[in-house]
Amino acid sequence: MPDAGNAENANETFRRAVEALRSPLLRPEITIGELPAPQRLAPHAAAVSAEVTVQGEEVAWGRLIVLYDPENTRDWPGPFRVVCQANSELESEIATDPLLGPVAWSWLTDALEANGATHHTLSGTVTRATTEGFGTKANEGATTEVEMRASWTPESDELSGHVNAWLALLASASGLPPLDVTDIARQRSRP
Repeated sequence: MPDAGNAENANETFRRAVEALRSPLLRPEITIGELPAPQRLAPHAAAVSAEVTVQGEEVAWGRLIVLYDPENTRDWPGPFRVVCQANSELESEIATDPLLGPVAWSWLTDALEANGATHHTLSGTVTRATTEGFGTKANEGATTEVEMRASWTPESDELSGHVNAWLALLASASGLPPLDVTDIARQRSRP
């Protein structure tokens, strides 16, 4: 029978860790909403979604899931595992670039480093998909989307740097400039 004190400690550790999911946003283009957490991946889980909107148009979206197994019964090396997804539409010229995968992956690795999100056992994929319209949809043109999925094990239960890294990944995938840089092109296009 599990120790009630250990269960309380696990619940408190998880509660404190997921507070980072509710941290204030630094970018007005990004909105976060709660999602139902997956039930079978870990004893404790929390999930959020995010949308990046520029000039009234959604340009990227993603999900972040925090998994916690205080008993270490899962296949990941540590009590926490962070799982993220980021999707963004691309210009077709960029989508054919053979360096798209490594560049998109660097958006994540750079964001983790810049936000002090110490981690190990990072893994993931970068997928590009092109959609073409035919028949009555032929005039819609082709669209290309990049999707990144990744997971890693944080080295502590302080997850704010990991959440900020995911938000930075979404900003990079959206083509947003860094926070300390003004996008002159977007300022000129405002009425």
